[in-house]
Formats: sequence, C-alpha cells, structure tokens
Amino acid sequence: MPAEPGSQADDADGRFSRRNAAFYAIAAIGAVILLVVAYREPAPTSAVATDRLGPAPGEQVQQYLGDARASLVGAGTDPHWALVSFAEYLTPQQIPAVADGLRVSGVIQHVPVERVQTPVITVATPGGDEPAVNSGDAAAGLVAAQQFRDQRSAEIAHLTETRLRAGCACTAGIVVRGTLPQLRDLATQSGVRAVQALPADAVAGRFAVSPLLPGSTDTVTPNPDDGPVPTE
Repeated sequence: MPAEPGSQADDADGRFSRRNAAFYAIAAIGAVILLVVAYREPAPTSAVATDRLGPAPGEQVQQYLGDARASLVGAGTDPHWALVSFAEYLTPQQIPAVADGLRVSGVIQHVPVERVQTPVITVATPGGDEPAVNSGDAAAGLVAAQQFRDQRSAEIAHLTETRLRAGCACTAGIVVRGTLPQLRDLATQSGVRAVQALPADAVAGRFAVSPLLPGSTDTVTPNPDDGPVPTE
C-alpha cells in the first residue's frame, strides 16, 4: 500500500532516494577524476623498475645510440615498448606522421631554452592521434598545477606553460609500441635520431623513461641553469 504523503514511510523513502542520489553523484565525480588523471598523468613507475628507456645521466651519447640500434636486432613478432628520440624538436601536430601508425602511449615535451633548465614532461596518451596532438596543452596543464619553491622556478614554469600552449616545437620524443620490424622501419625515418626497444616482456608502468634530448651531442648532462629566463 503506498505511503501517505508526510508519513514516516514517505520520509524514509525520501531519505533513501537522497542517499542514492548522493552516492551516484559522488561515484560520477570519482569516475571523471579518474579519467582526467588517466589522461593527464603518466602511469606510475615502480620503485623497483628493472627496465629503462633512454640514456642514463653521464652516459656517452654515441654509446647510447649504439645500444639503441642493438635493441632492435631480432626476428620476433611480439610487440615491444620503445622510445623514439628525434633529431630536432617537433610540434605536436607532427607526431602522427612520425609515429607512422604505431600506438603512441607517451609524449615527451621539453621547452628548449639556452642555459635555462626547463622541465621535461612525459604525458601519457590513450590511443588515437588526438591525445598526442593535444599533448602540449596537457603538459602545460601539468606545469601550471605545480607549486614553485622560488621566483626563478615560477618564471621558468610560466615560460614553459606559455610556449607549450602556443604549440611550440617542443616534442623531444615519444613512447610507442610495435614489433621489431616496425621499429626498425621507424628508425630509418627522416628526423628520427634513435629508436630503443625494451624486451618484449617489459610491463607498462614498470619501466623508467629518460629521453635523449635533441641538444645532447656528447655526454648526457643537465642543461646549465645560469642564464636569464625570457620574459615572453
């Protein structure tokens, strides 16, 4: 028998409905936050990561380039995670053409400024060209969300964000997934400086990524940070 308006049963039903509405609202908000984090933040790296893409600090560039070539040797057809390093910085719009149909899972953005140590930002990207093309804006958003310890850091962050949002040629490399034959073909493309593949059993989120920046020519060392920060 339906409860009469104003009865205890009616009040209980109202409280139940409100609780349900609140629950679903919170769940929906949580889902949106999860999607935003998944799009805008790289997968966390394990504290016990055993695989690495990119050169180690202090490594000779020529040694790394040789190791990268050696990593592509083999006849297997299993897919591999790989780091593609560019000879020159690219705009995000150029990424799909360079990737040549391979799945791009990460884009490395870095605003090059002489004698200014700007951040290197890896943006995790889901499948499709659009997230890779939008990676500059995503990287700018990550920079804007940070807290800064001093005025110089804040100025560098502002410069980085501004240039990334303007669509600068600041893409230093990408992380892709492909077979060894596909990766060898990619390594022959104009503008690709190196392609380094991990073993086929490497697990997503369990390897470190440290890009070979286009400006590195001898030894992999941090950019000096003693120059003036441009005001643009």
